[in-house]
Amino acid sequence: MLGRPRRLALLAEQSFSPRDAKTAVGVLRYRTDEVAAVIDSARAGATAAACVSVGGNVPVVAGIEAAALHGCDTLLLGIAPQGGELPPSWRAVVCEALARGWDIVSGLHVFLADDPGLALLARTSGSRIFDVRRPPAGRPVAARRAMDVDAMVVLTIGSDCNVGKMTASLELVEALRGRGVRASFVATGQTGIMIADHGVAIDAVAADFAAGEVERLVVAAARDSEVVVVEGQGALHHPGYSGVALAVMHGACPEALVLCHWAGRTRLRVADDVDVPLPPLAEVRAAAEQAAAWVRPAATVAVALNTLDLGEAAARAACDAVGRELQLPVSDPVRWGAAPLTDAVVAAWERRRQQRTTDGWRTTLIARDEGSSPERNMA
Repeated sequence: MLGRPRRLALLAEQSFSPRDAKTAVGVLRYRTDEVAAVIDSARAGATAAACVSVGGNVPVVAGIEAAALHGCDTLLLGIAPQGGELPPSWRAVVCEALARGWDIVSGLHVFLADDPGLALLARTSGSRIFDVRRPPAGRPVAARRAMDVDAMVVLTIGSDCNVGKMTASLELVEALRGRGVRASFVATGQTGIMIADHGVAIDAVAADFAAGEVERLVVAAARDSEVVVVEGQGALHHPGYSGVALAVMHGACPEALVLCHWAGRTRLRVADDVDVPLPPLAEVRAAAEQAAAWVRPAATVAVALNTLDLGEAAARAACDAVGRELQLPVSDPVRWGAAPLTDAVVAAWERRRQQRTTDGWRTTLIARDEGSSPERNMA
């Protein structure tokens, strides 16, 4: 991670749960070998698997001193709190890690390297602070350039924030590669960047340039890929995070959408004192396809259902119900694998390849009939 193998301590103090520690859970699931400990004094003595169902026997410890006994050399902040501030109670933990010479990996909106006190501690101890949410210096403006790539672009879209868009994207990429498809993952959030070691946290980019950064990432990923899977952000119906959802969609210019939903969720995750109903999934799907069509038509091909809160029988029933409602293949890619989603994406990819072959053949016939070549016509 970030240039070298690491021994990570994931800081999730008072927050180590599937709902609250999204970053920690993602790193545990996809970079397990680099995680040496999780810090949460309320759950110390347990294992990661016992707390969040991933991470196996990675120990949960009470603090930095206990994490050091497991050989940790890097502190990774494992939550993404609303507002993006460093929780005040965490500052002492970060300072202790820096004093030991540990690097810090943060996905907060507030950049720790810009904090004079933390920066001084880092310089004194020889540590480095990685603010992975810091945006690039460029200011690209999107212009539908992603429409011109040879690869098929797939975007995961959410009914809400924190429903599993990144996880569905990563599982889909892995499954596509298992089918022999050259697939790539475009990370658009801090956890995805930590896992993939590349990407841009789009919600930290100035609004005018967010879609442009996605476009740049997609064009670059498509050079060596047949399918590019873009990690969606936010949700179109969310009052706070609709903007970033639309920026990712219009920058990526997807041809296929995978709808992600947390089974049983009926209210959008907004502020505690605000109650916003989550629209029916059919409405979410229709809105996404309409918004995508403003720059390029895209069809929803499958649904990734997060069934974490359900037992086995209830989870299968939920998938069946959504499948009947939307007439689409449905699976929980973590629980049962991404095969149904992959089947749908591969089918769309094959249809696209066939269409392109047919269109190319027709273009050649037209050029012959006109006594010229497509290349000559473009001169």
